[in-house]
Amino acid sequence: MATEEKLQRSLFNEVMVPCYAPMDIIPVRGQGSRLWDQQQREYIDFAGGIAVSCLGHCHPVMVTALTEQAQKLWHLSNVMTNEPALRLADKLTQLTFADKVFFANSGAEANEAALKLARRYAVDNFSADKDQIIAFHHGFHGRTFFTVTVGGQSTYSDGFGPKPQAVTHLPYNDLAAIAELMSDKTCAVMMEPLQGEGGIISPTIEFVQGVRELCDKHHALLIFDEVQTGNGRTGDLFAYQGLGVTPDILTTAKSLGGGFPVAAMLTTTALAAHLKVGTHGSTYGGNPLACAVAEAVINTISQPAVLAGVKQREQWFREGLMQINRRYPIFSEIRGKGLLLGAVLCPQWQGRARDILVAAGKDGVMVLVAGTDVVRFTPSLVIDKKDIDEGMQRLEAAISTLYNAHSEL
Repeated sequence: MATEEKLQRSLFNEVMVPCYAPMDIIPVRGQGSRLWDQQQREYIDFAGGIAVSCLGHCHPVMVTALTEQAQKLWHLSNVMTNEPALRLADKLTQLTFADKVFFANSGAEANEAALKLARRYAVDNFSADKDQIIAFHHGFHGRTFFTVTVGGQSTYSDGFGPKPQAVTHLPYNDLAAIAELMSDKTCAVMMEPLQGEGGIISPTIEFVQGVRELCDKHHALLIFDEVQTGNGRTGDLFAYQGLGVTPDILTTAKSLGGGFPVAAMLTTTALAAHLKVGTHGSTYGGNPLACAVAEAVINTISQPAVLAGVKQREQWFREGLMQINRRYPIFSEIRGKGLLLGAVLCPQWQGRARDILVAAGKDGVMVLVAGTDVVRFTPSLVIDKKDIDEGMQRLEAAISTLYNAHSEL
């Protein structure tokens, strides 16, 4: 058994499966948008656990919800329902297009449910031959074999043997390509309404609207993967609400629990009817602890003042990054929406996004990458202005060091 003295980064290599390469930093405490490591060194968090910690660390409404529920009920099988799950589902249907909710543990599970529902709908209403799923290059939909195949990054899906079939990938924002390919064999189109892992790529309104029209024409379902964009991340509660296009199925996770694992698939009554008793399930889906926390999160971030605050904070981030760029021009553009932003590296800096992540960590600010050429920012939706300003100062110090070293080469 590991002792306190042995709980260092080196222990990871001894006891953990090596599918991650974590930094040397081991945070032990968080409050708001600040973290402290084992040496009590402070960090400002611009990463938010990859768009998860939407209210920062240890927010009072989350702590209260968890501790209160912990004194009542932790788990039931799905042979029974529970009050937190009912309240959360009711809230989500009130706030969205959806009539019905399926709860799961992760974004991959929610997406798996969405894809299975789409295939079942096609089988029940048309035939087993209506099985084509269209997705997009650079998309990301999870790590199960089905979802990683639908995701448009072969790096993640290759090397595991035969893949699920009838999945086709097309360029994002290319309406002509999808119009040419779609047919009555298409059962669903799955897309992120703003690509996250793929580089923070926003869709055009024309593209999203065109995809919706093509789905209607070919009796295909439109699935929006809002695992990363949902729950206030773009300044709307869900990104589809800012695009004027309603999907048939929507998936959400990450920020839904603010750090507690929980996910949901949202859909209509007519579509939900195709997942009859026994066709799908999840042991922990609808867990009372998870749903109690998620209810507190949704109640908070759905407030108009919080959503408006996301759009204000987007401007603060853009201004801070452009100020840095005026002094150290390494970014070609800042793209994204709300607090899902990406700083795209100039040609001479491409491939060095992780270098910036590591340097930023050394200077006390946590950022992310989206591929090798984009520095990604997904902070708390309620991050204080002073934390943004100080975080930008620390980020500038890190970039300054890299920039000066680069200039001397």
